[in-house]
Amino acid sequence: MSATAMIWRIASFAVAAGFVGLWQLIANLKLVSPVFLPGPDRAWAALMRGFASGDLTSKLVGTLEHMAYGWLAASIAGIALGALIGSSRLMRIYIAPSLEFLRPLPVSAIIPVAIAMLGLTEGMALFVIAFGAIWPIMLATIHGFAAVEPRLYEVARALQMSRTAVVFKIALPSALPDILAGMRLSLTVALILSVVCEVLAGLDGLGHWVLLSARAFRSADLFAGVILLGATGYLTSVAMSLAERRLLAWQSTR
Repeated sequence: MSATAMIWRIASFAVAAGFVGLWQLIANLKLVSPVFLPGPDRAWAALMRGFASGDLTSKLVGTLEHMAYGWLAASIAGIALGALIGSSRLMRIYIAPSLEFLRPLPVSAIIPVAIAMLGLTEGMALFVIAFGAIWPIMLATIHGFAAVEPRLYEVARALQMSRTAVVFKIALPSALPDILAGMRLSLTVALILSVVCEVLAGLDGLGHWVLLSARAFRSADLFAGVILLGATGYLTSVAMSLAERRLLAWQSTR
């Protein structure tokens, strides 16, 4: 890591520490009622207590499962449809208009439909998460496949490569940076929708933990759940960045 990057990393941690210190000061001075705003010390104690009892661990696992299953379903469907549409002009003509009708629909409008069809079930959550998370992946994949250098296709025709070989050896590697960027964005969407579904359907997860804590005025537990959600989002983003760096290592040699 360069010296400049180290300085920026230290500065970012200093800013975060400053926010935590300000939060603790406000809590100590009781500028906001402790019923609604516990200090970071109380929130941390609630976090440790939740892990020690195992309650938060099970809630975290539930949220991760909802997020992972929905995101994987969205990734598989989004990459497949995006590759099909992006690599075929006819598909862009016939299928793209239907997708443009569905894409602007807010997920909040889809949730009642999903509940009516599937009930307050895990299947409903999977459908809602996948529906909301598919669009960044699909649009990124379409853009990546449509932006492949035409001369690469000319070379493929000259070498008499099959369509499958062209997709997996030329188009997919060329579109991979766009696809990974879309997958990283959709991972955040999947986490947000997992919490929403858990709140609405009472599914086992951090969203349900936060809802019950708010209703019982357990502010420390509520903030512990929020902190854990933030940490989950950050760590999954870091993991995706590491995977991206590994899968795109070939770019550094160009």
